[in-house]
Amino acid sequence: MRTQFADSKGWSDLSLLKAPNKAEIDQLSRAVAIMTPSEKEQAAALTDEQVRRIADDARVDPALFAIFINGYVLACRRDGKAEDGQAKTTSENR
Repeated sequence: MRTQFADSKGWSDLSLLKAPNKAEIDQLSRAVAIMTPSEKEQAAALTDEQVRRIADDARVDPALFAIFINGYVLACRRDGKAEDGQAKTTSENR
């Protein structure tokens, strides 16, 4: 784990997404590139097994990809998007 991003509790998971290195960006790009449109639209609904399968198929670090998916889902929720990562709620779209 990348300890340079550890917080006061020693966690560095989501912090690594703030400054990924080139190798990590390349891995994440490969993983996202092989995702189906449905998987991309329903990212919040992906199971651990699906995330692992995508990571394995893309030949990327499964932990890195899981952190990315979790961070994406949290960002979508923070930004007021639906849980499945879709567009903002209908009242905001009007």
